[in-house]
Amino acid sequence: MKRVLTERAVLTRLAALLLAALVLAAAPAAAQDTDYRAPRTHDDKPDLNGIWQALGAAHWDIEPHAARHGPVVEMAALGAIPGGLGIVEGGRIPYLPEALEKRDQNRENWLALDPAVKCYMPGIPRANYMPFPFQIVQTPDHVLIAYEFASASRVIYMNREGFEAPFDTWMGHSIGRWEGETLVVDVTSQVPDTWLDSSGNHHTDAIHVEERWTAMSPDHLQYEATITDENVYSQPWKISLPLYRRVDPNMQLLEFKCVEFAEELMYGHLRKGADAGP
Repeated sequence: MKRVLTERAVLTRLAALLLAALVLAAAPAAAQDTDYRAPRTHDDKPDLNGIWQALGAAHWDIEPHAARHGPVVEMAALGAIPGGLGIVEGGRIPYLPEALEKRDQNRENWLALDPAVKCYMPGIPRANYMPFPFQIVQTPDHVLIAYEFASASRVIYMNREGFEAPFDTWMGHSIGRWEGETLVVDVTSQVPDTWLDSSGNHHTDAIHVEERWTAMSPDHLQYEATITDENVYSQPWKISLPLYRRVDPNMQLLEFKCVEFAEELMYGHLRKGADAGP
């Protein structure tokens, strides 16, 4: 009887995996509705205004990954890191050998090293797939994106080719332009301190991100980003994922002033060190 139940469980699992594969196989066709034309702003550009949010586990790891233990043992199953199919096209980031070693070291010590744990601004593209909403506000000359996490924000300067950043910043320097229905943004001048997720995927200050934002339905944006950094990757690589409009009644960004949470963490480490004595 035990063997029969085991075989039945295996068959059930295989059926579930087959169904998931069929759903995933159909997903790209639905996501690429090239016939959709977004509503227009007063200057006849695609209207991307609204509050949006990513779903999934990319903020933990942008590569495909299995579920694993979380950092807080006391939370048990509720503190576990869910598995994810990944958002990296091709599955893996094309790291140079030394950069891959650094990624592995980061991953092994991610709770102590992840800049987002300390409430640092997440950088681009990570800010767009963290589990927090963000708001897009358009004008003809600028696109403002306000993020709930750490109250981060960025200004995309439209049609300002040649406008250089005076210095590197956490959220980078964004220059945008329209290509038909797609908002294309070149992001440069980012500090090297941000990560791409909580699994140690990293970059240097040579990173260049080309974002593409395209409305695929009234409540769905397709987000793509091509990432180049010759110090870390052997070639440019790409991520893509859908973003969903928050249609909740009276939806608005709320404050997530994470500094106070990070201060409690850092204070706790300092207090433990002091209690340990010389």
